[in-house]
Amino acid sequence: MRVERENDYRKNPARDERIAARERRERERQRMLRKQKKATMFLAFAAVLLFCFIMMISKKEDIGKIENITDLFASEIEPIQGAAGTFPDLNISEEFLTVNKYSRPGTKLENGVKYIVIHYTGNPGATGEGNRNYFESLKDSEDTYASSHFVIGLDGEIIQCIPLDEMSYASNDRNVDSISIECCHPDDTGNFTNETYNNCVYLVAQLSDYYDVDMDHIIRHYDVSGKNCPKYFVEYEDRWNVFLGFVEDNREEE
Repeated sequence: MRVERENDYRKNPARDERIAARERRERERQRMLRKQKKATMFLAFAAVLLFCFIMMISKKEDIGKIENITDLFASEIEPIQGAAGTFPDLNISEEFLTVNKYSRPGTKLENGVKYIVIHYTGNPGATGEGNRNYFESLKDSEDTYASSHFVIGLDGEIIQCIPLDEMSYASNDRNVDSISIECCHPDDTGNFTNETYNNCVYLVAQLSDYYDVDMDHIIRHYDVSGKNCPKYFVEYEDRWNVFLGFVEDNREEE
């Protein structure tokens, strides 16, 4: 009897059809699930691409806006923080550079003046005016990024190129919190003329007093980047210490 019932079970066509139908429905359901999964993955990938594209366009537009604003209003930025009125005995000539991204970016010093950095021009015999005009020319030539707050010429003339609350391109990592002073020199030794030397001492003394800059924050470009600048004071360390001594002697007594 058991064998006959098993044979009867195997030979039930209605049941077999129901089973086959369920299997077909299950296969169809699995196929639809796979299609839905693929569609979901495709939509997610497309959304990520769209988001990245929008962010890229947005960033590009923002940069463009900033550059356009700088170009539009560059000539209207007031030459504030001029030194001539603050230090009248130094006879400073204020010849501010045009605002441009190569020599006067117009960027404010992050935390005020914390350092004073001394440089030499590296261009024997060049005048103070010539070096100032070189900085100005960079807005057109776009050769490099370079400038300084002050240039002291061979006759001791002091030219201010950058307002004292703005950043210059002179002292690498110290650009953001320093005043830079470029000194002209007559020959390859890098030694300054007496006029250049004396006015550099007086300028540094008055600036350091005004901004309350510590003596150990009066430094050479060499102390920032290791560059051989100012050459004479790097190669003759004792002369640099003498210079600092003169600066300290000319600071106002506290």
